[in-house]
Amino acid sequence: MLLDTASLYFRAYFGVPDSVRAPDGTPVNAVRGLLDFITRLVQDHHPDDLVACWDNDWRPQWRVDLIPSYKAHRVAVETELGPDEEEIPDTLSPQVPVIMDVLEALGIARVGADGYEADDVIGTLTGRATGPVDIVTGDRDLFQLVDDARGRRVLYPLKGVGTLQVTDEAWLREKYGVDGPGYIDLALLRGDPSDGLPGVPGIGEKTAAKLLDSFGDLGGIMAAVDDPRAKLTPSQRKRLDEARDYVAVAPKVVRVAADVPLPDFDPALPSEPRDPATLEELASQWGLGGALQRLLSTLQG
Repeated sequence: MLLDTASLYFRAYFGVPDSVRAPDGTPVNAVRGLLDFITRLVQDHHPDDLVACWDNDWRPQWRVDLIPSYKAHRVAVETELGPDEEEIPDTLSPQVPVIMDVLEALGIARVGADGYEADDVIGTLTGRATGPVDIVTGDRDLFQLVDDARGRRVLYPLKGVGTLQVTDEAWLREKYGVDGPGYIDLALLRGDPSDGLPGVPGIGEKTAAKLLDSFGDLGGIMAAVDDPRAKLTPSQRKRLDEARDYVAVAPKVVRVAADVPLPDFDPALPSEPRDPATLEELASQWGLGGALQRLLSTLQG
């Protein structure tokens, strides 16, 4: 089980009231919410391995170089050295180091790589896996990794993590008319305002799905632009022709990396905390008692 950790702690932050606070009054709604999410996921799905995948760089420069608008609207502070700072709610950012400390003390693997997003870590680990993989994320971009033959699916939270949309190839075909790899082409044609991906003007989701159905993939669509016999409307042909520069680079931006250099780590789900003394201190300092006890009881089985 691979967690898109930031996606889940953002969801926890907005789903759990900020009246959930530590003894000193600091909000810990994201911390406790994430712990409860992990508890529920382990209870419901019984993974052997669980990895909290991390954004060491939420907006990699190599993606920005290809499409400058990539996540540009989410930049809070531009930095000369290192990643730009992401716009994060004031009461969430102090909780992120606490999440890191708690995962470390629990012994739950937290894996990131400099210059890459959690999506890329997930893509690389999914590619390496020899058995089934469940990817837990609120980011539809990861639908591209769905592969029924290899047991790879996305668990997409609809309400907390108690209600998960199990995204497999049948669901993708019914919803979008594409399989996992086809979702990359659909996403880049349609665009994604939340990621600053412009898409091809005038080509929405339904049109993109129809074009992919008619011409197979992005390469087939662009070949059709150059074929006067191909059944494209004049406006579609014009818009796709004008978008050639974007279409040439967008696949590399949208496609998750599959070859990220990762540190050595143990993915096995712990049955006992790695550092019980530190965990006890964190539980006391941040008022994590109930949420932490529920998770520890679940891990102990």
